[in-house]
Amino acid sequence: MTSTQAFDFAIIGGGAAGTLLAVRLLQAAPAGMRIAMIESGEPGRGVAYGSDNPAHVLNVPAGGMSMFTERPDDFVQFLTERDGSADPAAFVPRRDYAAYLANRLAQARAASPAAWTHVRGNAQDVRIEADAVVVTLASGDEVRARHLALAPGNRPRPCPFDPDDTQRVLSAWDHDGLQVIGADDAVVIVGSGLSMVDVVLGLQARGHRGQVTVVSRHGLLPLAHASKKPAVDVDIEALAALGLRERLRMLRATAKRLEVEGLPWQSLMDALRHHVRELWQSLSVADQRRFLRHVVRYWDVHRHRIPGEVAAQLQTLADAGELHHLAGRMDAARDVEGGIEISLHDRAGDVGTLHAQWLVNATGIETRAAHFPNPLLRRMLQSGLARPGPHGLGIDTDAQGNVIDASGIARPAIAAIGSLRLGNLWETTAVPDLRVDAALLASRWLATSSEA
Repeated sequence: MTSTQAFDFAIIGGGAAGTLLAVRLLQAAPAGMRIAMIESGEPGRGVAYGSDNPAHVLNVPAGGMSMFTERPDDFVQFLTERDGSADPAAFVPRRDYAAYLANRLAQARAASPAAWTHVRGNAQDVRIEADAVVVTLASGDEVRARHLALAPGNRPRPCPFDPDDTQRVLSAWDHDGLQVIGADDAVVIVGSGLSMVDVVLGLQARGHRGQVTVVSRHGLLPLAHASKKPAVDVDIEALAALGLRERLRMLRATAKRLEVEGLPWQSLMDALRHHVRELWQSLSVADQRRFLRHVVRYWDVHRHRIPGEVAAQLQTLADAGELHHLAGRMDAARDVEGGIEISLHDRAGDVGTLHAQWLVNATGIETRAAHFPNPLLRRMLQSGLARPGPHGLGIDTDAQGNVIDASGIARPAIAAIGSLRLGNLWETTAVPDLRVDAALLASRWLATSSEA
């Protein structure tokens, strides 16, 4: 028998974005307000922080990971309270951040006069009625809310080829599934970003000795953080007035000047960090397309860096001949006796074949609306309740995060937060951005509710 529950605010997704929004609502909501999180798992974990492997560490020092702008040392304080001490410059295990999110959510729930409900389930469809947004769950039950936030988190991108001919393709995000890899098994990893790094670190932590080959289109690996990053000034207004080519020239010239001055290029990237949205939105549509076609991978390896110790570990494996990296495109894979055979083209167009026991898909998150694996998002796009974001990335939203439907109308009852706003904002999933977006959305919703 199906049931219907009614709330003032409902959040689909319990990862970092959904948890930050929930905490902000709980902190400020008055008595009588009803808040729900629709999440099949435990709030606070999600994909980004769901690994229990201590080798999987944050890519940002602990001192930069507070969920509160007004309390920048809050994550460090949590670690100190739990462990007795904490280093703000340390790259701590990601499971520690999941524990932090869960802890602060529990504190907010305990202190809030508002009513909180964790609805365990998977959202399948959404419809708008006169006085509510109605979410249908896989069970058939419904959740009604005056305001709905879409924070479904990240889903993996599929393999660049049809994997039907093999049973030996694993997902970089399936931490339990990767346990089938034997210590001496040869492994090929498609994708060379942060997901690849997690796979290699996880294998090393388990004593893996086999050959690991990484294949990626551009042949680029994430770069390392600098040990010291003195602050530098960049004229953001002047940079934003330039086209893409001129911006790149200016940035290269600045990086060379810093090198002469003995300063790391990482300082330049940090100076750009809080202006990425402004820089993205000030590009013309044509230059945004050029960025996505020619620059994005170079941006990624400079922007999404890894701890120096992790980079050194990867280099040690490469120097020992245990880790190889090829630039190319995979075309197909099929099971053969004892393993998998992978066909690929290298950057020169030559055809090659790799043999291994396992292939791991580490191509990152699915950002293209047309390929979303999430049934809720697919149905919203099909029904016209949402439309793809710029360049087909994420879903379209207005400046406040309200979802824009197929007719171009913003729906104030439905907002998006996190990776779904990629096409509009570009920088959407880092904690410094999420904490601001969550605070603003909660404030706006609560103000609207108090006026009703």
